[in-house]
Amino acid sequence: MYWFIALFDEQTEAQVKGMWKELKEHSLSYYIDEVKDGRPHITIASYEQLDKEEYISKIDTFYEEVEKVELTFNTVSSFLNYGTIFLAPTVTENLLSLHSAHHRHFERFNGSADSLYLPGKWIPHCTLANDLSAEDLANVYQYCFNHSDTIYGRIEEVALIERIDENEEGMEAPIIYSKRLT
Repeated sequence: MYWFIALFDEQTEAQVKGMWKELKEHSLSYYIDEVKDGRPHITIASYEQLDKEEYISKIDTFYEEVEKVELTFNTVSSFLNYGTIFLAPTVTENLLSLHSAHHRHFERFNGSADSLYLPGKWIPHCTLANDLSAEDLANVYQYCFNHSDTIYGRIEEVALIERIDENEEGMEAPIIYSKRLT
């Protein structure tokens, strides 16, 4: 499994990691430990199979002139029936443009019409906690609601990650290629 993700500036990444750490310190969520060396991000696309060399070559070409995207996270939310709490960025024209342009350019790689990351289905988000019971979901939401401030940041980099190991202790999904935006 592969994901194409948008990574943040250092300050935004540190703020989200701080939230992950606080949730762990309060025994509310251990998401910080679920993905080895995980970085806060917004997923742009997912793929079951991928010709990595061709995809990476297209990343280099397509993202050569793509500009950084400003973000404002001012919403804490959740998905129905998933036990996930996340920060949702304000959906701007630039964010939607980045997403839709990516999917147009990389259309031949889209394998699943059911992917939640396709245009028209995508809900941009940065996960704070995952796989929560209904009670834990309510507790994490309440904590985040009471202890979060608006985060202003940028998407400064895009990356391809690959799941290489998953077990009861978590998942390993390292970055196999990244590209800085202009």
